[in-house]
Amino acid sequence: MIDQLEYNTERPHLLIPEYGRHIQKMVDHCLAIEDREARNKCAKSIIAVMGNLNPHLRDVPDFQHKLWDQLFIISDFKLDVDSPYPKPSIEELRERPQHLGYPQNHPKYRFYGNNIKRMIDVAIGWDEGDMKNALVINIANHMKKSFLNWNKDTVEDAVIFEHLFELSEGKLNLKDSSEDLSDSSDLLKTKKRFQQKKSSGKKGGRNRKRH
Repeated sequence: MIDQLEYNTERPHLLIPEYGRHIQKMVDHCLAIEDREARNKCAKSIIAVMGNLNPHLRDVPDFQHKLWDQLFIISDFKLDVDSPYPKPSIEELRERPQHLGYPQNHPKYRFYGNNIKRMIDVAIGWDEGDMKNALVINIANHMKKSFLNWNKDTVEDAVIFEHLFELSEGKLNLKDSSEDLSDSSDLLKTKKRFQQKKSSGKKGGRNRKRH
């Protein structure tokens, strides 16, 4: 007969819940062992059990390091054993990761994407000539296509040339050019063909699942 039910809310907090309460109890038992040699042996046994939860990674050196770090975390950094790796500190655990700068396009023209900005930067570095002119026109056509993909039906070439001028900080200037970009209707046809192909692919996948 059960005298009293033990609820999770009444139990000690699990520092790494994915290992479960049994591992936590094993670590608590290890903390209570006074003999250092026996405590070291117990810690290695716990590491083996933790590794068995991920057998495909059990013998990978980096994963072994991770297991020992997690063992110390589960013990709230109170476990004093001989680890093959440096013992982590609470400060290291709480240290915030360094901020990663996210490449941003011009905030007004995010619909062009960062690849367009990279292409513009490359074109700026090229020597003047037919090759550079062809690249700049190609970039402008990509910009026009991106603009139309942004739920627009049409756009004047002058608008694209103005955006190109601004994104290149005035270094790529087609505003006085006699060049014509691809027709909006042709670019929209390409967009529709792509959408239809994508849609038919999804339908085909659903039909195959029914069979």
